Amino acid sequence: MKKSLSMLLAGLMLVGTLAGCGGNTGSTDNAGTDDSSASGAAFKIGGTSPLTGDAAIYGNAVARGAQIAADEINAQGGIQIELKFEDDENNTEKAVNAYNNLKDWGMQLSLGSVTSKPCEAISTDINTDRIFALTPSASSVATTEGKDNMFQMCFADPNQGTASADYIADQKLGTKIAIIWKNDDVYSTGIHDKFVAEAQTKGLEIVSDTTFTDASATDFSVQLNDAKDKGADLVFLPMYYTPASLILTQANSMGYAPKFFGVDGMDGILGVENFDTSLAEGVMLLTPFNADATDEKTVSFVNKYKEAYGEVPNQFAADAYDCIYAYAQALEAAGATPDMSAEDLCPLMIEQFTSMTFNGLTGENMTWDSTGAVSKSPKGMVIENGAYVGM
Repeated sequence: MKKSLSMLLAGLMLVGTLAGCGGNTGSTDNAGTDDSSASGAAFKIGGTSPLTGDAAIYGNAVARGAQIAADEINAQGGIQIELKFEDDENNTEKAVNAYNNLKDWGMQLSLGSVTSKPCEAISTDINTDRIFALTPSASSVATTEGKDNMFQMCFADPNQGTASADYIADQKLGTKIAIIWKNDDVYSTGIHDKFVAEAQTKGLEIVSDTTFTDASATDFSVQLNDAKDKGADLVFLPMYYTPASLILTQANSMGYAPKFFGVDGMDGILGVENFDTSLAEGVMLLTPFNADATDEKTVSFVNKYKEAYGEVPNQFAADAYDCIYAYAQALEAAGATPDMSAEDLCPLMIEQFTSMTFNGLTGENMTWDSTGAVSKSPKGMVIENGAYVGM
C-alpha cells in the first residue's frame, strides 16, 4: 500500500467531506465517491443492521459511524473501502436474508449484525462461508463461541456483568442492590448472570432480583415495589434504553429515588422520544465511549457526526467507527489487496486480530484473543445536566 495507516490517522483531522448514510430503506449502499469502489479497487465490507424498527437508533448509529470512518480512510488515497448495510429490523429471519444479499453483492469482510440475536442467526453461515466478521455491538457469547472468524469490538455480555459488579463494589456505590432484567433477551440475561456471580465474590448484597419480558415491558410497578420494599439503594438495569426510560419514569411517579446503574445498551436514553430526560440525572453506566471527552480524535468524530446527522453520536457509532479503522490497520499490515476473495482474506484477518494492538475511540491498546473477545477498559459515566460525564 502507498499510504501507511499512520499516515491515515495523521490525516484524520483534515477530512472535511462526508458522504451521507442511507436512509430508512431496505438496504443502504454507502460507497464513497471515489471511483476505485466501482472499479473493484475497494474492499467490500457489509453488515446487517436494524435501520428501521424499534432498534433503529442502534442500527443507524452503526451505519453512520462506520461511514464516517470509511470516508476518512478513502480520502487519504490508500486503502479504499466500500460499505453496504442491509436492514434486518432486529429480526433473525430477515438478518439471514440480508446476509445472503450481502454475499450476492460480493462482501469480502463483515460487520456481522448490530444486535445479538440476528448476529447469532448469521454467525454459523459466516463461519461456514469463511468470511471474517468484526461486529461493533452484538455482545452475546453465542455470537463468537466456536467460530474462529467471529470477533467483537464491543464488550461481551459476561464481561459487562463482571465489570459492573466490580465497579459498584470498588466505588462503594450501593449496599443493597436490586436487579431488574429481561429474561427473554440474551443480552440482558448474559449480563445478569455474570453480575450475580461476581456480586457474591465482591460482597454485594442483592436484595431484589426481578425480571420482565417483551410482553410485560410496560408496567414495572411489581419490580420497583419489590426493590423499594426491600430497601435497595441501587438498582442495576442490564437492558436497553427503552424499558430503562419507563423504569425511571415509573420510579419517579411512585417516589422511589435510588441510584440507577446501567450498561452500554442504555446509551441513547437521552434521545428517547417523549422521555423527560431530567429523570436520567444521576444515572450511572459503564460504556467504552464518552462523547464529551476532549481528546482530538473524539472531538473530531463528534463534530463530524453532529454536523452530518444533527445529534451526538452514541457508543454504537463509536464502536462501528473503530471497526472500520481496525479493519484498515489489519488489511494494511497483512498486505491484503481488494482483489482477494473473502476466503483468502479470512485467515489473514484472524492472524492480524489475534496479534495486533489497536487504539481507537472506544479504547487504547485494544487486543483480541482467539475467542474473538476484545480486551479494553470500560469507562464509568454519569448523566449530569443532560450529558454524559466521566465518573
